[in-house]
Amino acid sequence: MTVTNRLNMDVCVPLLVFSAMAGKDFDLARWWELLPAVLLVILVSGLLAWPLARLLHISPRTLLPPAMFNNCGNMGLPLALLAFGPEGFSGFVVAFVISNLLHFTLGAYIFCRTTRFVGLLYNPIVIATALGIAVSLLHWQLPAGILIGLKMLGDMTIPLMLFALGVRMTDVKLSGWRIGVLGGLLTPVTGLAGAAVAVYWLGLSPMLAGIVYLFGSLPPAVLNFLMAEHYRQEPDSMASIVLIGNLMSIGFVPLGLWLTLESLPA
Repeated sequence: MTVTNRLNMDVCVPLLVFSAMAGKDFDLARWWELLPAVLLVILVSGLLAWPLARLLHISPRTLLPPAMFNNCGNMGLPLALLAFGPEGFSGFVVAFVISNLLHFTLGAYIFCRTTRFVGLLYNPIVIATALGIAVSLLHWQLPAGILIGLKMLGDMTIPLMLFALGVRMTDVKLSGWRIGVLGGLLTPVTGLAGAAVAVYWLGLSPMLAGIVYLFGSLPPAVLNFLMAEHYRQEPDSMASIVLIGNLMSIGFVPLGLWLTLESLPA
């Protein structure tokens, strides 16, 4: 799976990020308040997870990324469309992009402390993010045929990730389920705590508060497993966290949706 994972990281994921940002649903200028809000959710999650990792003698490089970076793409975006409609969906796309940019910069540094910032500038995902921001801010409209083609290639990302995750799960030992349950609980609990801090501290409007609560309730991102494979950071443990965390989302995502709907005006 090494070649497949590298192809996914270097080609499919960048195209997924770029197509999301170059589309009409991405409007960074309108939803700029989500920048500090999403940043707070991610940082609070990391600050809460770090002492727990030390206390339980788990490598922070294994526990922090899934706690900080959640499944705001293939799970969060459809839920946002259902909860908020097209208007709020465009705001959640902004949250998705901010999270992904931090995942491939701050997250990459957490996975591997020898990661150099200059080297990150040449990362295909960071380049795709920068190009997507430029296209959005300059209001460039790519030809529909090109954008659809890029999106189709980018949409290969999630199936390839899930396939690689399934292959890795065949090697997971029974003892790995313990860290899976821990990670599955930690991600939404710390995420919702961070969301509450962001909503209170920043005084967000009802729509923004709803977006942040939904964002905070999501399970660990499947992408964490792909990065754990890439950096050789306990991929078996990460596979357990991602799989069990997404199964446990059956309990936490409804809580996030309830908080979301409570935030919106009647």
